[in-house]
Amino acid sequence: MFEKVIIADRGEIAVRILRALRELDIPSVVVYSTADKNSLPVLLADEAVCIGPADIRESYLNFAAIFSAAKLTGSQAIHPGYGPLAENLEFVEASNEMGIVFIGTSVDSMSLMSDKLAAKRAAIKAGIPVVPGSDCPIEDNREALDLAESLGFPVIIKAVGGGGGRGIKVVEEHSDFLDTFALAKNEARNYLKNPGVYIEKYLAGARHIEFQICADTLGNVVHLGERDCSIQRRYQKVIEESPGALIDDSLRKTMGDAALRFVKSVGYTNIGTVEFLLMGEDRFFFSEMNTRIQVEHAVTEMVTGIDVVKEQIRLAAGEPLRYNQQEIEFRGHSIECRIMAEDPLRLTPSSGKITQYIPPGGPGVRVDSLLFCGAFVNPYYDSLIAKLITLAPNRDLSIRRMKRALAEFVIEGISTTIPLCEKLIRDPDFINGYTSGGFIDKYI
Repeated sequence: MFEKVIIADRGEIAVRILRALRELDIPSVVVYSTADKNSLPVLLADEAVCIGPADIRESYLNFAAIFSAAKLTGSQAIHPGYGPLAENLEFVEASNEMGIVFIGTSVDSMSLMSDKLAAKRAAIKAGIPVVPGSDCPIEDNREALDLAESLGFPVIIKAVGGGGGRGIKVVEEHSDFLDTFALAKNEARNYLKNPGVYIEKYLAGARHIEFQICADTLGNVVHLGERDCSIQRRYQKVIEESPGALIDDSLRKTMGDAALRFVKSVGYTNIGTVEFLLMGEDRFFFSEMNTRIQVEHAVTEMVTGIDVVKEQIRLAAGEPLRYNQQEIEFRGHSIECRIMAEDPLRLTPSSGKITQYIPPGGPGVRVDSLLFCGAFVNPYYDSLIAKLITLAPNRDLSIRRMKRALAEFVIEGISTTIPLCEKLIRDPDFINGYTSGGFIDKYI
């Protein structure tokens, strides 16, 4: 096991990793920008090293400063959280060259999954259905339009190297296609390292179902059940739950087996998430694989009792999985609401000093947060400030607990999305399990 680990991310995930390390008796080092000098991770860490100014390019994306901090503190490994370094191939390669263990998957696996079309081809080879569309990047306008017409509108244009909602454009009508196609190509060229784009049929009304997987270097692979992450805005998740509502045991097993088959077929190691789109009651399609810890890992931890962050660290240290698929038990139902520092209607960022902070409590309530009374939420980074998670024996009680917990949650000094979450959690369609990607639109 590692003697010391450096945490190369910020916010609530840095606190979460720090707590996992402490329970593993591994000293922690937190790197931070000048804007985060009084943040909770810095206050709680065993050691903290400033790596630059507020600008993310000069701090949290500053490879040289991070590696210098690692060498200075004698850290053997780097945990990238789920931030900008978590799926950064150049950073992983540089870590390997420096002799510092990257807590995540291998360069080969990350490279394969970062190419969405290559991952799609791997899914086809593994016998997993994929969304109808192109199997290679498309540059020519005529070819792109012909394919879109053959698929039928609406279609979705995706960047080959996109992820986390980046490089995605939905086209509803024929007349809008060429302009949107040009815009998508320009964005991919200017903001993503892979400039290619491809086209798929847009599955309106599809649910976003993903499986958490864990894989060691000995070929052992398990999944920790599914999460329903259908409630999204701008392709960013807002509410997640596990298990998924209205998914029967037969479909759950079929999708879980497909996720395992895919992971084994590509030789994937460490933790990751295989994502599917589910149409109707039983038609599912491979979407992509994320090669990092997900924001929503907490609901999986709640229903399985398995600390996913600890597993990630153990696997990176070369330890084998400690259980097989049959030994994993699923108990109860968990729901997570992401609390953002944003106006709840316009979703514009909000920053400032936290003047009052009262987190909810009681049975089955968990809060993962970077906040405390007097903390400053700065405007430079991602607006996620807290995750509110509930666990109960069944979905109905988990929803009721979430209603109670949201009503108790007090954050003053900035605007937050707590009121939006309260509306969503009370929506009759959500209560009955009828959600999809466009669910949130009626509230924004």
